[in-house]
Amino acid sequence: MQFKNIITSEEAFEAFCEEIGKPSELAANKVISSIDAHCEAFIKKSPFLTMASANNNGECDVTPRGDDPGFVHVIDENFLLIPERPGNKRMDSAHNILSNPHVGLLFFIPGLGETLRINGKAHICRDPELLDACLAKGKRPLFGVLVEVKECYIHCAKAFLRSGLWKPESWIDQEERPSVAKMIKAHTEFDKKTEQDIERSLEESYAKRLY
Repeated sequence: MQFKNIITSEEAFEAFCEEIGKPSELAANKVISSIDAHCEAFIKKSPFLTMASANNNGECDVTPRGDDPGFVHVIDENFLLIPERPGNKRMDSAHNILSNPHVGLLFFIPGLGETLRINGKAHICRDPELLDACLAKGKRPLFGVLVEVKECYIHCAKAFLRSGLWKPESWIDQEERPSVAKMIKAHTEFDKKTEQDIERSLEESYAKRLY
């Protein structure tokens, strides 16, 4: 397929940005290089984040992480630890981090349109004392993602306002939602499992293997 008017150089994009305009003084100066008291308070109220990572070829992943508010352990103004709870065992993010340590985090607080963005350098951490601070339901994570913070800043609420994400009245009805079991069966082409088998497997995993 042929696409028209694709920008392929920094110079061309900079010229295009002249049409967009410059960021406001507030936006241009909002980035800080460490976790201050305001960022720490935001993180402690957040039950959910997404983490972007990439391997050394630049191939990217974004993964969700969630638990009770405060599940991310703020160690000090320069470091935080994200506990690794049980998942699908693919370990995509961990493999990426080992080849390219740069990560981007986006912290959410339900009902709040603004999010907290943190960029930094990540490490796979098995420090027992740090993992003890991330106990959940009596279980200690096997490892955590230790992030050395380089940038922190608030992202505006425009995407949430446009999407109506936090407005229940905008949510589609249950019967209109995509069937995850149907999608998984189609993607895996695994004939030995029916959609009902996959649904039961997911329900069992959610009920018994969260921690």
